[in-house]
Amino acid sequence: MELRVLEYFLAVARKESITAAAEALHVTQPTLSVQLKGLEDELGKKLFIRGVKGSRRVVLTEDGIILRKRAEEILELVRKAENEITAGSEDIVGDVYIGCGESENIRLLARAVSALKGKGAEIKLNILSGNAESVFSALDKGLIDFGIVYEDFDKRKYESIPLLSDDEWGVLMRKDDPLSYRSAVVPHDLDGKPLIISAEDNAGRIIRKWMGRSICNIAATYNLVLNASRLTQEGLGYTVCFKGLVENPDLIFKPLDPPLRAESALIWKRWQVFSRASNAFLSEVKAILE
Repeated sequence: MELRVLEYFLAVARKESITAAAEALHVTQPTLSVQLKGLEDELGKKLFIRGVKGSRRVVLTEDGIILRKRAEEILELVRKAENEITAGSEDIVGDVYIGCGESENIRLLARAVSALKGKGAEIKLNILSGNAESVFSALDKGLIDFGIVYEDFDKRKYESIPLLSDDEWGVLMRKDDPLSYRSAVVPHDLDGKPLIISAEDNAGRIIRKWMGRSICNIAATYNLVLNASRLTQEGLGYTVCFKGLVENPDLIFKPLDPPLRAESALIWKRWQVFSRASNAFLSEVKAILE
């Protein structure tokens, strides 16, 4: 399976058209069709459904969807390797890939990169937003260099450094809400009230434990807190989230009482060989934390 053919395959998958993909790739349509047919023959699987509803549109089969995901990962790893190898022996140039959820810890990442750029480094920060499961998966596949997590992890598999900015849990609500005058929200205040919480598995456990005997009524879950804030703005419920993530003049954030904080850590695969850019980034983060 050639990398060039994988690039052809992805182009067709994204364009949903062999003609449009051929134009983008600057190859003829017959050439592209032959390459795709060869890939299907090599794998022994049909990757596309052609002529959908009588049109020239093509869509991926189930096997095609699987290959698309893996092809994107393969080509991304190849690009990372090329960038790391072609960088000068003394220059700190390259990409740093980090997986994390929405958090104030993003500020720490920005400070580290800004400090390095001030020293002449040319570093591009790439952030993969996602839950803990996606962060661990991307780390294991080598798609990212670091992850920021808020839950227990396998210390035999990953190395880590604790981050100082522990995020504070609280509730996002409308400014006209009856609870908006409170300095903090206690479990009884949310008893049976519709809550919008993170889709993270541990988030539900944490909130239920904090609420104790009060009824935890989960009305919706979210991956992006901005979307959750829109639901709260429309009156669907209270968004349970970290402090400082949403700036909306119609909403107000109230901390939980008793206080609830999430300890976080920057993690990476044990025995991982870093690029010069990633190694410099890690050293700068450690220096800031010290």
